[in-house]
Formats: sequence, C-alpha cells, structure tokens
Amino acid sequence: MLKSVSSHFSNLTRPAFIKTGRTAAILAAAAALAVALTAAHSAGASPARSGGSFTFKLVRTPGVTCLAHAGGSVTITRGDVNDTMTIKIHGLPTGTGFDLFVIATPNKPFGLAWYQTDIKTDANGKGTATVRGVFNVETFSVDVDPTATVAPTHQYHLGLWFNSPSKPFNLGCEGTATAPIVTPFNGVQHAGIQILNTSNFPDNAGPLSHVKA
Repeated sequence: MLKSVSSHFSNLTRPAFIKTGRTAAILAAAAALAVALTAAHSAGASPARSGGSFTFKLVRTPGVTCLAHAGGSVTITRGDVNDTMTIKIHGLPTGTGFDLFVIATPNKPFGLAWYQTDIKTDANGKGTATVRGVFNVETFSVDVDPTATVAPTHQYHLGLWFNSPSKPFNLGCEGTATAPIVTPFNGVQHAGIQILNTSNFPDNAGPLSHVKA
C-alpha cells in the first residue's frame, strides 16, 4: 500500500503535470496520505506497551475428580496506570458461585493470596468477570509489621475456588473425602476446593510474570 502511494506521488511530480492549481492540490493530498499511512504502519510495527494484551488458559486443578471439561481463559490488557483482567470460565456447574484469587503458587500451599472477584456461572456453566488492578511482573504483596514481617512476595498465578464447600463434595470432586473440604478462599473464609488454576505455567514463572510493566 505504501509503495503504491509513493509510486503514484512520484508520477505526479513529473514536470508535465505541475502546471495547474488542481495538480498542486492532488500533490498535497497524496503527500498527506503517504505521511498518514507511514505513521499508521510504524504504529502497527511497534505497538505501545500501554494497550498490549496477554491471553492464557486456566486448567483444571490436578487431583480434582470431577468436571473433566472445566477450563477458562484470561486476558490481561495493560493500561497507562493499571491493568484490566478479563476472566472467562466454562465446563462448570450451572448457577454456581466461584471466587478468584491471585496467588503465589498454583497448587498447595498457594502462598500469599489476593482476593479479586466473584464469578457466577450461567445456565450453560459459563461465567465471566472483569477486574482492574496491577496484574503484571510487578504484582506483589508485603507486610512490614515488625511483629509479623512478610518480605515482598510476587504473586504470578491465579486460582479459582468453589464458593460453597458442599457443592464440589456433592459433585464427587473430592475423591474419597467423607465430608466437604473447607478452605478460606472467599469473603467469609468458608469456601470449597480449588477447581481451576494456572499450573500450566511453572511455579516460579506464572502468567502474570509474562506481562510487562
């Protein structure tokens, strides 16, 4: 496209055509178009860091004995001062609540965890949520209380938990467990087991570490 515009502009500059005001106007328009196309081409070749995105999968937590087709995808889009994270899940029980956390490691013991959002599935077992925050290589937590110091710790993984302990138990998700397993992964610290995570990435290089700040 740029080559054809440049060629056309070159042809217009031949002495035989530079005779009228109309030709001058054509020359000016062609030059402006060439500049605009060059700028657009350059922007496409080198996108600004702000506005770039990274998409990755959520996979079923290893050891879970139900919902073989459970999964999800996450897209993180960089902004000028923070990031937008869009989560989509599928293959899950209908009308069911879940809780999403940013965590240090995808599987037990999980490490530091940061509560992000609730997600509820629809009649097709699908759900979605969008949150804003810092979801990139700089994501971390710290506790500077001298009586319980926690060093700055990066959290590059995601985990999704059942909001209710009874739901996964009744679905047969907990293997040989004889009672619902209770975890602290919701707002009242009385949730079910984890169903999805990012264990498809190494423990020390979770997906958030691939998003530039």
